[in-house]
Formats: sequence, structure tokens, C-alpha cells
Amino acid sequence: MAAPLPPTAPPGVDEAVFRLRGVSKTYRMGEVEVAALREVDFELLAGEFLVLLGPSGSGKSTLLNILGGLDVPTAGQVAFRGEDLTGADRDRLTEFRRDHVGFVFQFYNLIPSLTALENVRLVTEIAPAPMDPAEALALVGLAERLDHFPSQLSGGEQQRVAIARAVAKRPGVLLCDEPTGALDVETGVLVLQALRSVNRELGTATAVITHNVAIAAMADRVVHLAGGRVSRVERNATVADPASVRW
Repeated sequence: MAAPLPPTAPPGVDEAVFRLRGVSKTYRMGEVEVAALREVDFELLAGEFLVLLGPSGSGKSTLLNILGGLDVPTAGQVAFRGEDLTGADRDRLTEFRRDHVGFVFQFYNLIPSLTALENVRLVTEIAPAPMDPAEALALVGLAERLDHFPSQLSGGEQQRVAIARAVAKRPGVLLCDEPTGALDVETGVLVLQALRSVNRELGTATAVITHNVAIAAMADRVVHLAGGRVSRVERNATVADPASVRW
């Protein structure tokens, strides 16, 4: 078993990729208002691997959607590398997502009629300075599977194609929503190893939301959410190798 890694050195205050202050999000369902986030202060630092941990309904997905420009807060401020996105219009948010954010979801959303290489190439064709698609797939351990269709790949391999697709455009941040939620432990560990490789080798700031406490051991920092609020933030003294994570 590999030895635990030291955590990423804490970047300086000016190295925050995201900085949120007083962010709240309220949804209206008929006559009822539901508060998904309540005055959240949050930072994602350059190069770090961060886990957002909390039970269902704690606000994790809402926070991730706001970070990724898929949703906007009801109140508060969202800044990306110093740019205030709080009042950004739809076109600016689309540009922001295209140029700066890679998404990985629980379900892989690959196009069945395209090979692994072709699924990744779709993203590189619209990115300003992309990686070579084959290089992105090699980064997640799929150099020998370039010409396979999704139906010829296991669930873990499909998720790693999705990770390669997300990072091939060289995003500033990688946002992952329950990336191991549909996988067994052994397959999930391979996906976590792929995420760690992207984070460490490319320096991509990575945020993973999960309800799985075990995954928190491989994070530089762990942000706990409960009831739409940040309940506590922890920095791991040592960072577990993904191969040692079990649940």
C-alpha cells in the first residue's frame, strides 16, 4: 500500500480559485420557500483537492451548481479568480462554463455511438487550448481503450472517460458530483485514483461532493455541510492514497 501523501501546501489568500461570501439560495415550490443554502462562506484554493461532505439535502449539489455557473445565488457574492460572477448574464455564464469548468457527474453521459476518443474529442473541438484527447485518456489510465465504445467499457472505465472529457479542455477547476455513487468499491477506487492524477499532475483545483465519509481521507480539505450551512472545515494532516480508501 502506498504511503499517505502530504497535503497540498496551503496557497496564499490571493490564490483562491473560488471565493463565496454570504451565499444563499432559496427555491420556491408553489407557496413554499425552501432554503437550500444559508449565508455560506466558501473558498476553493488553487491546486487543492477538496471534498464537500454532507447528507442528502445538505446543500452540496446546490453549492456545486453555483460554483459551476449552472445556477445563481439568491443572495451573496460569487467570485472566480477575482471576477465577480454574481451578476453575470446567461451568455457570460455559458462562456465561463465552457472555458473554465470541467464537470463529472454520477452518471457518465457518454454518447453511445462514439468511441472513448471521439467522446473526449467533442470537448477539445470547442476549447481554446485543449489537451490531445489521447493524452487525456492516458492520464486516467485508458490509453489502451481509445477505440472502444461505451457499451464495451465497464462502469468505472466509462466514468474515467467522463473525467478525461472534463479535463481535456484544461479547465481551471474540476467539479465532481458523487463520481463514485454508482460504482462498487474497487471500481470507485480506480475513479478516485484518476481524479487524484488529474489534480496532482495538472494542478487542477478539484471539488468532489459526496455523502461517503471514507472519501474525505484523500482530501486536502474537507468542508462539511448541514442544513444548507457550512458546519465545519477540516484540513487533513496527511492525505490518504486513493488505493487505501474503502467504504
